[in-house]
Amino acid sequence: MLFRKRVPTSENLVKHATVKRILVIKWSAMGDVALASAAIEDIRIAFPEAEIDLNTLPPWHQLYQSDPRFTYVHSYPLRAKELRERFGASIHWLKTVAARRYDLVIDLQTTDRSRLMIGLLPLFGGGVRYRAGNKPAWPYNLAPKYTGGARHALDLARDTMGAAGIEGATKVPILHYDAQERAEADALMVARTLEKNNFAVLLPGSQAGGWLKRWGAKNYADCARRLLSSHVKQVVIIGGPDETEECENIRRLAGDTRVLNLCGQTKSMHIPLICSQAKCIVGNDTGTAHLAAAALRPMVVVCGPTDPRRVRPAGDHVITVQLDIPCKNCYAKTCAHHSCMNLLKVDTVIDALSPQLDGA
Repeated sequence: MLFRKRVPTSENLVKHATVKRILVIKWSAMGDVALASAAIEDIRIAFPEAEIDLNTLPPWHQLYQSDPRFTYVHSYPLRAKELRERFGASIHWLKTVAARRYDLVIDLQTTDRSRLMIGLLPLFGGGVRYRAGNKPAWPYNLAPKYTGGARHALDLARDTMGAAGIEGATKVPILHYDAQERAEADALMVARTLEKNNFAVLLPGSQAGGWLKRWGAKNYADCARRLLSSHVKQVVIIGGPDETEECENIRRLAGDTRVLNLCGQTKSMHIPLICSQAKCIVGNDTGTAHLAAAALRPMVVVCGPTDPRRVRPAGDHVITVQLDIPCKNCYAKTCAHHSCMNLLKVDTVIDALSPQLDGA
């Protein structure tokens, strides 16, 4: 049988004394891995005495290298381009996970790959008694009723945890930083003379393949000028390797020395630390926005081809803006008109942000 009988949902694993060692799986991109930190907090609260390990992909294990909630953080290149490397990483994963003898696996990924890997564990002597996923399918024996539809990634994670008796109460990402990361972020702020609560952060990029999620350099340059005119003394642009040209174009188009381009000068864990000192944040639907959400500062995220019900960073301090046009949420990779972003005015973003700034 492909589907195994589920453990009765009345069995509350939080109170189950045999759950001593737990594996949490999250193999997504950086944003989803950062977002999962809220669910991870609830798992730790539910099992305060258990050993909890995390399995993610490189390089996102760096987000958790200083996290006291985990005993081990496993990271294997399961999506490597070379088939030989991917196969080798998969075998290494199976052997390592089997050897750890987990009592509970919480699969926050729940893809065909993660299902297959968990299902293969008994062949390596590492069968896991409790296997939680977000839909009732092999190899899970703990799963919620599958409802489908557009749902936020954190809600899907809470569904999975709920099947294991774990309450999903944490609303924002919870990240942990080491002393070196804090010192590096502080040094960067001092070098750029950034004044606490008197600068804005722009996150204008996205991976190169998702360029339709970008609001555009001209819009961000106009946004920077508007923020400088009434809200802050400086504007900081932050981006990664795929966003170098976009960030530099914003600085150039803004035409103001108070707009600082820090693209390529920050590590991932510097982003929430710098954002925690900012007055506000404006960004696209991009991984760095989920990191920045951990800073708990007023934040507007611009959405167009992606559904804000699914992709918005977590927290009541985050507002999403999106044009109500027929082709919104298309998730397309190419577009001849890009209306969802080209027609979205700077006034709309500033108007969404202003009520938060007035009380900041």
